[in-house]
Amino acid sequence: MLSAVLWDQKDIRIVDGPIPEIGPGEVLIKNKCSTTCGTDVKNFMRGYPLLKPPHPFGHEFSGVIAAVGCDVRGFSEGDRVAVHNSAPCNECYWCKHGQPSMCERPVFNRGSYAEYVRVPEAIVRQNMFKMPDGMTHKTASLLEPFACAVYGIESTPIHVGDIVVVNGAGPIGLMFARLAVLKGAEVIVTDLVKERLDIASRMGAHRVLDLTGVDDTVEAVRACTPGARGADVVIEATGLISVWETSCLMARKGGFVLLFGGTKAGSKLTIDATLLHYSQLTIAGVFHTTPVDVARSFKLLEMGVIDERDFVQHEYRLPDLETAILEHASGTVIKNCIVYD
Repeated sequence: MLSAVLWDQKDIRIVDGPIPEIGPGEVLIKNKCSTTCGTDVKNFMRGYPLLKPPHPFGHEFSGVIAAVGCDVRGFSEGDRVAVHNSAPCNECYWCKHGQPSMCERPVFNRGSYAEYVRVPEAIVRQNMFKMPDGMTHKTASLLEPFACAVYGIESTPIHVGDIVVVNGAGPIGLMFARLAVLKGAEVIVTDLVKERLDIASRMGAHRVLDLTGVDDTVEAVRACTPGARGADVVIEATGLISVWETSCLMARKGGFVLLFGGTKAGSKLTIDATLLHYSQLTIAGVFHTTPVDVARSFKLLEMGVIDERDFVQHEYRLPDLETAILEHASGTVIKNCIVYD
């Protein structure tokens, strides 16, 4: 079978190898759709703190079960499935204290840019779902990033009528914006790309701000709030440390700032301690997701709360993966997908 390996930064290689063998509790998926991701882009362009190349590439996909290992319950060959890329151990300190996103021994499934994907037992048991007839593989492939956004939004104290600023209209930012709209917030989305902001408007954002050429982005955002007091909640979804810092300045006194976008290794956040103390800001980081939020995300995908057409623009074949990744990196699309049939 053909699969992609990230050999080094800016070096993707398509290799031919055997179809993976599965063990007890595992399944083999014949891939139908793999979507590109901002993490893949960062990994390709500048590396990723949690991974060192060479390694199998990609983590968002959906397909059809080609083989089922013994001891698998509830799934059969031919089932169309949505598959998350990880599962917690449920045994470590963090899992037992209700923080499975911090799991000490998580099972990750890497290598979704491939004709076949082996799914480990822990993921089969916790984070794999049969797709309803009306769900497409493109929609199902959005499960992993959407689960991260659902976990993030559930970690954020948004109340009906709050003003919520989302900085960044990439895939995750758009998902955050949509979820904040559904929670009854007045949502403001910022970005540097008009086409992304147009999608944010279509998804229900009440106001969008193109910050291209804006000298003081903090002032521009605060000006959109009553008395320039700042937003009730600010969500950072760019992964740029400069935007982490400006996001902290956009919140009102007593406001909440969620820092989601993963930054370059070694980045340092600088914030005025006086502001943090006297304005009683709450600043939180969030990483990955939990099985509860993966299940919630799949239900929301079933309900159609987001539309794949807002997220997946172009189709490519596996040999053209680098082109798909570079187009994603350019910001001219939200995501691309690799198709296999």
